[in-house]
Amino acid sequence: MSENSRIATNLRTLLLLEVFANSGKALSAKEVHAHIDLPYQTIHRLLVALEGEGFLMRDANEKKFRATRRLRSIASGLLNMSHVHMARHQILTDVASKTRETVNYVVPQDTGMHYLDRVETDWAFRVQLPRGSNVPFHCTASGKIFMSSLKKSVRTGFVDALRLTRETGNTITEKDHLLEELALTKKRGFALDNEEFMEGMVAIAVPVHDPQNRFVAALATHGPKSRIPLERLLEYREILSQGASQIAKTVF
Repeated sequence: MSENSRIATNLRTLLLLEVFANSGKALSAKEVHAHIDLPYQTIHRLLVALEGEGFLMRDANEKKFRATRRLRSIASGLLNMSHVHMARHQILTDVASKTRETVNYVVPQDTGMHYLDRVETDWAFRVQLPRGSNVPFHCTASGKIFMSSLKKSVRTGFVDALRLTRETGNTITEKDHLLEELALTKKRGFALDNEEFMEGMVAIAVPVHDPQNRFVAALATHGPKSRIPLERLLEYREILSQGASQIAKTVF
């Protein structure tokens, strides 16, 4: 059995619709089958189901299917949502122009904090963490600001479940110590990474909240400690906080 034939059931319809989106023309079940390695009978059944729900319709010869207005309206709606990303990225660009350091928009995921968007510094000497990377919760500024947003009881349970792997000599690996750090982070409204994730790298992060004051993401900046001592890093707090507020007003 091929890898594609084990596609999760809830993804098959999306992959099928993606074929229509990329083709720009009516397709038969056989033509769709050429793009997706699923049994022909499965593809035909899904096409008929999508036709029944009004996402596809038969072409004039009744052998091919084409997208309907309902499906096109979904695509149009998703396209219109791109303005959210563009607006957020422009705010990150503005923050980066003020700090002259890399600025990151980081969201929590099951496996750690995920770099969803970023603007790179133009310094030749910099610490590169590619967009799309995942980093640990316990030893990063973005992870600590996220954990500090949790209710105290939830925060304690969350920390208990973590593997506090030592990444550097500064990594906090004692749970009680980390909980104390998170309580301090909660009180002051920002988090620091003092070479806890990577030797020679420091970072600061502030929270981005939605209109209900719920944590959505961290806005963070990082760089080599040789260029950004902690004293200077703290000067970026207000710039980041202003950027976070602007994102909250613009995006949500």
